Amino acid sequence: MDEIDQKILRELRRDGRISNVALAERVSLSPSACLRRVQELERTGVILGYRVVTSPERMGRGFAAYVMVGLSSHTKAAQEGFERAMAVAPEVVECHNIAGAFEYLLRVESADLSEYKRFHTEVLGTQSHVNAITSYIVMGSPKDERAT
Repeated sequence: MDEIDQKILRELRRDGRISNVALAERVSLSPSACLRRVQELERTGVILGYRVVTSPERMGRGFAAYVMVGLSSHTKAAQEGFERAMAVAPEVVECHNIAGAFEYLLRVESADLSEYKRFHTEVLGTQSHVNAITSYIVMGSPKDERAT
């Protein structure tokens, strides 16, 4: 990837709905050359897709927490079972298997603290191999590039 590809990606991260003509103008290319580059970035898997970014507050999910989860068993079956449970939990918007003192880092979004407590008790608390849960409540996000 060269500097022009990097510029294209920066602009698409800012506005994934930008027209090809406007994108080409911003990165100083002809529209046809710009389109070819975007298509190549898609074909090679650099661009995996496009998405809608929603407002958690307006979606009734203004409460966010990062949750560290430790498992008592480190078997493949225990990990797969936990991952399946998190995949179907609507409150879990990110689930990462990590290295370190804990096995998983979750980003959990809910309406409020009471809904988070329900998730903590009824979802995480019912997983047989979970032996440690540490919650970090998000107080504010001065930089969050997931939604830009």
